[in-house]
Amino acid sequence: MADVNIKINGREYTVPAGVSILEAARSAGIRIPTLCYLKEINEIGACRICMVEVKGARSLVAACVFPVNEGMEIFTNTPKVVESRKTTLKLLLSNHKKECLSCVRSGSCELQKLCHDYGVEDENAFAGVTTHYEIDASASHMYRDNDKCILCRRCVAVCSANQAVGVIGANARGFDTHIGCAFEKPLGEVGCISCGQCITACPTGALSERDDTAKVTAALLDPDKHVIVQTAPAVRVGLGEEFGLPMGSIVTGKLVASLRALGFDRVFDTNFSADLTIMEEAHEFIDRFTRKDHLPMITSCSPGWIKFCETYYPDFIPNLSTCKSPQGMFGATAKTFYAEKMGIDPKNIYVVSVMPCTAKKFEAERLDHTAVPGLADIDAVLTVRELARMIKKAGILFNELPDDTYDAPFGLGSGAGTIFGATGGVMEAALRTAYETLTGETLEKLEFEEVRGTEGIKEATYTIGGATIRVAVCSGTANAKKVLEMVKSGEKQYDFIEVMACPGGCVNGGGQPIVPAYIRNFTDVRAIRAAGLYKDDQQLPVRKSHENPDIQAVYEQFFGAPNSHKAHEILHTGYTVRQKY
Repeated sequence: MADVNIKINGREYTVPAGVSILEAARSAGIRIPTLCYLKEINEIGACRICMVEVKGARSLVAACVFPVNEGMEIFTNTPKVVESRKTTLKLLLSNHKKECLSCVRSGSCELQKLCHDYGVEDENAFAGVTTHYEIDASASHMYRDNDKCILCRRCVAVCSANQAVGVIGANARGFDTHIGCAFEKPLGEVGCISCGQCITACPTGALSERDDTAKVTAALLDPDKHVIVQTAPAVRVGLGEEFGLPMGSIVTGKLVASLRALGFDRVFDTNFSADLTIMEEAHEFIDRFTRKDHLPMITSCSPGWIKFCETYYPDFIPNLSTCKSPQGMFGATAKTFYAEKMGIDPKNIYVVSVMPCTAKKFEAERLDHTAVPGLADIDAVLTVRELARMIKKAGILFNELPDDTYDAPFGLGSGAGTIFGATGGVMEAALRTAYETLTGETLEKLEFEEVRGTEGIKEATYTIGGATIRVAVCSGTANAKKVLEMVKSGEKQYDFIEVMACPGGCVNGGGQPIVPAYIRNFTDVRAIRAAGLYKDDQQLPVRKSHENPDIQAVYEQFFGAPNSHKAHEILHTGYTVRQKY
């Protein structure tokens, strides 16, 4: 692509021809504010916050969709531009529920920040008729408050473009326009997969996870409850952002210390049950591959993906691994093996999960195939954001906490477990164990580079023990759809497929810290957080699931062997065909 010469605020720059004014300005170190814009996802120029002056143009232009050309002169901060942005913000506020002091997004709301930056003092400058909508709390993982919606359509775009679900859109017209489902159905009655990507895309408090902090606090205060908590791999590279630490910082020690300070009786690592998942899943794959039974086998760790498969591709249900997710395996093991070992009635064990994922809230409510009939494997799920709120409310100075370590017997996880949080991590972890199980040889190089990276679809072929294994890795259910369609048509043949519902995997889950658009548009958030997990893998003393001594002990003392009858009763599950509408 040829370059063009332009001027921005009187200074000369050379930029690629055809890029937007927004991107050209960003490369020059100038941030033009936006609300509706998400790079490559929602480039519609609808919010009009990014308006700039262009010499010779009859009116202001939207920087996010207006391309540069040779000799263009752009002005990003003139009085006319500033006044336009302030007027737009006042118009947005005129039909906005202004409860900023109590809003869950106070401090991370992009509308709030822009109003502060532009000195919008009169919130009622355009007072008049306002719309009002009932809060939709029908879904198990989130709610929608359209009184706080600014109609940026970022949620609509990610649901359709990234996830290929498209269950929300703009309903009605004119002043009555609002975001909703077809025929105004509640979100809980349509084919939503609970991934929460719409929440992380929303610039305001219109969308948020269902808050379970009060439920967890009540359990912690109940003297009859033995409250234990597990933390997912991606939490350790996400939580620090809530306390001002650089993106991707590994905060495992402080994470454990903060949970102990909150009063949990035991603090455990989901890396342990990720290793347990690999033991079951790798052996399940070896068995299926040997018998050529229901291949390709597809991973089952991502509940958003499972719900997507059950809803939109039920023909592939027989291909799903029957393994519960690491969250599910932890809860099941806690209420059987741990309860027996500690001499505690399972009904008095309260299992809390801290997850980067909102779909885990939905998964926890799946009461079929629980380890103890009548008892949920998981009692409550907190997103990273919810945990951060609990820590702040308790007055715990997170950054000043001394590092602490997880408790036994579920406190040791391998490097294979920790990379579960990145797309390709489950595949790599499974291959590490499958290779040594099939060959009986030691795998010298543990890194399977071909399945690493944030690309939406990756594929590779490996020769293990004389057998050729064809694998694929995809993240974001739009990419899962592409892979499944290629398998259905016969265009592609795979033996093993990893699917993560969220683009980039759990590091980019719907429950992770909110990253404002002006950062996510120009920063590879997924790669930075994933790099933290790969760093953690490299420095852990055990890097293969089957070499984890805690895993070896739980099989010796309780399950017997991977894929044993007892393991299947407790650690495996089944699936349900779901209706789209």
